Amino acid sequence: MQIMTLEQYKQEKMQQTNTQQADFGLDQAVLEIIGEVREQGDAALKKYTEKFDGIQLEQFAVTQAEYEEADQLVSSSFQKALAKAKENISSFHAEQKEKSWLIDQAHGVLLGQKVSPLGSVGIYVPGGKAAYPSTVLMNAIPAKIAGVKRIAMVTPPQPNGKVNPHVLVAAKEAGVDIVYKVGGAQAIAALAYGTESIQKVAKITGPGNAFVARAKKWVYGDVAIDMIAGPSEVCIVADDSAPAQFAAADLLAQAEHDERATAICVTTSTRFAEELQREVAVQMEQAPRKAIIEQSIMDNGRIILVENLEAAWTFVNELAPEHLQLMVENALEKLPKIHNAGAVFLGNYSPEALGDYMAGPNHTLPTSGTAVFSSPLGVYDFMKKTSIIHYTKKALDEVSADIIELANAEGLQAHANSIDIRKAGL
Repeated sequence: MQIMTLEQYKQEKMQQTNTQQADFGLDQAVLEIIGEVREQGDAALKKYTEKFDGIQLEQFAVTQAEYEEADQLVSSSFQKALAKAKENISSFHAEQKEKSWLIDQAHGVLLGQKVSPLGSVGIYVPGGKAAYPSTVLMNAIPAKIAGVKRIAMVTPPQPNGKVNPHVLVAAKEAGVDIVYKVGGAQAIAALAYGTESIQKVAKITGPGNAFVARAKKWVYGDVAIDMIAGPSEVCIVADDSAPAQFAAADLLAQAEHDERATAICVTTSTRFAEELQREVAVQMEQAPRKAIIEQSIMDNGRIILVENLEAAWTFVNELAPEHLQLMVENALEKLPKIHNAGAVFLGNYSPEALGDYMAGPNHTLPTSGTAVFSSPLGVYDFMKKTSIIHYTKKALDEVSADIIELANAEGLQAHANSIDIRKAGL
């Protein structure tokens, strides 16, 4: 894992940006898939499932027998851990639920906001390099708390034509209404436009590979989406008080997601940087997913030396990482310095993996610097708001002249007339 100065890192990123080009080939392939699903429905889904997953399916919906089989295949300890995670996630997200409200401003004016759940949601759960029952909980539970009436889930089938049992048990635990064995861009298209088997939804959430991310981008507008998720990332800010063994483990935990994952540590200590570098090398040799981690660390793993913590805060806020760990003395006191991050983990005993599975806050987070303007997935993502306006005749009379003035200034005489005609008492 390379050690470099902040200036060297910025120069490296600038060179990478200058050489990167838009992947028009990917967009073309995704648009072709979307078009075929819109035109051919289930036939296109079967074609792409056989092409990409190597299996032929006659039906996509998971059966009751498959749910029962999954229950038998997972351990009781997994089910207990899942139930505990569900409880923590539910408790946290219950605090996010917004309520409808009305304000009586007197003089005949009543204003307010009606908060309603979305009618339907589609959740994408990846199934490539790993299975993600935690992603099921993080997407379905907030939707359930919001009151979404229909929650559908799509996920790539395994080589045996079934859904990973841990994912399926999580779907049942979280209250997913129906699970479809289909993945990739074709699954996103099916959720967005519907097929003979899959009913369209109002919004699509959940992470996926590059095909899934681009598909979500292209269907946005016809359907809502949560965000366009890029490769996962962690940034650790550490001083001399941080255990290098802990920091190394957390960097490798992020790197094992996939080869494009980013794992960065920013530190004020040369001694710590060198110790961390050695520890990463040692732990990487013992990792079961060594090949993925090694590629990720080589391409995107960096240890960055800064002069002081103030420089670290400036860098972090520019980077706007998905996960930010503050492994520094008095970490809580440093929190006001952070403005841009998907989630912040404070201290040496709050690893990113804690947030992935058990703490309660959502692990579906903004990536690729979008934490500058975006938020974690939450109950608010599964609700919509409607404004409420009520004026009496007297209240309208009091502001009618001002409305007419503004409408005429915009050249919208019919708008002005809609007020004028009421002033006349008709």
